[in-house]
Amino acid sequence: MPAQSACAITPEAFRARMADLTMQLRGRALDADLDSWLNTHHGSGSPTFAALAEACRAGVRDGWLCDREGGGIRYGRIFKPADDLHGFSVDVVDMNECAGPHHTHPLGEIDLIMPVDGDAQFDGRGAGWCVYGPGSAHRPTVTRGRALVLYLLPQGQIQFTR
Repeated sequence: MPAQSACAITPEAFRARMADLTMQLRGRALDADLDSWLNTHHGSGSPTFAALAEACRAGVRDGWLCDREGGGIRYGRIFKPADDLHGFSVDVVDMNECAGPHHTHPLGEIDLIMPVDGDAQFDGRGAGWCVYGPGSAHRPTVTRGRALVLYLLPQGQIQFTR
């Protein structure tokens, strides 16, 4: 059994943190303005970033996040879209110097990049937020080390390409 701190982080506590954040995102366009707003108000060095990074690291350590593996990437959808999450699904991936499968974001995607080692980058961006607009596509890539990436998908929508 993994050691837990006196203040163990649970999936329920994590969901509450995500509900607080997604409440601030509801109704906002997924665009460059949101990217800037997230990095200004909840970016690297902020209390929100620290709390989410701590929760994600604890979830991976304790086995309730990233409980699947494929192609060298650990991943998992922790929450399906729900009213308390303002229609967002919540997924977390654990990637180390690799690229994931190409996919499109019908309604957009919001990513929180949390380097674990070195100055790991996700799609060329370091610690903080990255917002992809509706209809965007990419092959998610982590370079310069290992990173956890939390991603929010409106209505859980993602389409993997072959």
